[in-house]
Amino acid sequence: MAADYGNICLNQETYRRIVSGEDRRFAAGMLRVLLRAAGLLYGVVVAVRNKLYDLGVLKSYSVDAGVICVGNLTAGGTGKTPLVIWLCRYLEQKGLKCAVLTRGYKTSAGQMTDEPALLAKACGDVPVIVNSDRVMGARKAIEKHHAQILILDDGFQHRRLRRDMDIVAIDATCPFGYGRILPAGLLRESIHSLKRAGAVVITRTNQVEPECIQAIETQIRKIASDLPIAKTVHQLNYALTVKNEKIALDELVGKPVFAFCGIGNPEAFFLSLKQSGLNLVGTRIFDDHHAYTEEDMKALFERAGRCGAGIVLCTQKDWVKSALLAPKTKDFVFAHLAMELDFVEGFDKISSRLDELIEKNKM
Repeated sequence: MAADYGNICLNQETYRRIVSGEDRRFAAGMLRVLLRAAGLLYGVVVAVRNKLYDLGVLKSYSVDAGVICVGNLTAGGTGKTPLVIWLCRYLEQKGLKCAVLTRGYKTSAGQMTDEPALLAKACGDVPVIVNSDRVMGARKAIEKHHAQILILDDGFQHRRLRRDMDIVAIDATCPFGYGRILPAGLLRESIHSLKRAGAVVITRTNQVEPECIQAIETQIRKIASDLPIAKTVHQLNYALTVKNEKIALDELVGKPVFAFCGIGNPEAFFLSLKQSGLNLVGTRIFDDHHAYTEEDMKALFERAGRCGAGIVLCTQKDWVKSALLAPKTKDFVFAHLAMELDFVEGFDKISSRLDELIEKNKM
């Protein structure tokens, strides 16, 4: 997409520079004024909608299963998908039949793209139901798969399906979307909506200073003083090649690596690679949910070659859409990084709430 401000059609990277205030040019400043005006209007619409649900004017529907929502306050990647995967495994270990409900992104019912495909691959036998109508998807999961607990992926703003617990993921590297509601910032709704949450998980805590984590927690406590808060990191385990061969991270340290991604928070991905000791000689950012083509992959590999890289890395989410399109060449090792959520604090606060819900839904 063009980055010309007169076009108003901005790619993700350019948009973030504008709304964050990093781009100080006059045209960017004028665009921020317009975006803030639009943000005020959007914020009113969202607030009115939430109030109508609170008053019961807009109806929420219950289903015959427990419902746990994993969502966020901001647009873009906050670590929801690793949290959903962790939750699936936790529930399975407890002997529960669960299912994931996701609307997908630009998909029709039953169609698989990036995140749903990643969830289906990572969650093993847990069914992943893709349907923009979450209530209908919930009923299908119960009737067809006999699910006892449903995991509502990216559903904090979805209020039609009543839930037993809302877990809100907050990305430590960009916790509150630059303090403004879309499109002036990245907030989907006011941070005061945390009053609806049942717990908060702060992700990527190893990518910022401890003072930043404390500031985030203080802000949350001002809104909901007794809200359980857990802290996690995204743990990189190994790289997995197209031949399904595992490469330990230690084997990649010091070697020239080219990395690309099309996720909500690309800088967090690149930072995690650097923190793991990888030598990034080049990077390429695509918009979130980018649909890769053979031309994209050919251009990426050519760019990696010009950078002197011998290894091309991407995220698991990008891998499911790009692996089969990559050029067949022996010049590069093409792999994705296996990443898991690791609790560093507050696991017991989350697990105790989950265990209470599990006991209610065991049959």
